[in-house]
Amino acid sequence: MLGVSRESSGPVKRLYRRWRIHGQGALVTKPAQSYTFEFKLALVQRFLAGETAPDLAEEAGLSSAVLLKSWVRTYRREGADALRPKPKGRPRKPDSPPPAEVSELERLRRENERLRAQVAYLGKLRALRAQKQR
Repeated sequence: MLGVSRESSGPVKRLYRRWRIHGQGALVTKPAQSYTFEFKLALVQRFLAGETAPDLAEEAGLSSAVLLKSWVRTYRREGADALRPKPKGRPRKPDSPPPAEVSELERLRRENERLRAQVAYLGKLRALRAQKQR
């Protein structure tokens, strides 16, 4: 096969295995697929029980055995909960009370402060108009 023995390891061998398992479609990029926690955990446990990664990947329809091996590494390092899906996107800001939940006392204090500012503004406006008329 093009001067590369089948016993060699590396990317060519992995591509060959992927092609043998999935056919021509294995060499085409696909959108990322997400797997359930139960699915990952079952495959990891079967791998730890002694089944081979390429055989499990073929049976489960994974793109490669490398994905399964990364799940096993994560499982060994952080435990089963590390296989659960992670939340996507930017974390939410700490919960601050929505404006509707502000107490009535606080709402009345704000209104009082706004009305005092309005009275002060109108008083100065009246004084300026009176000064212009003189």
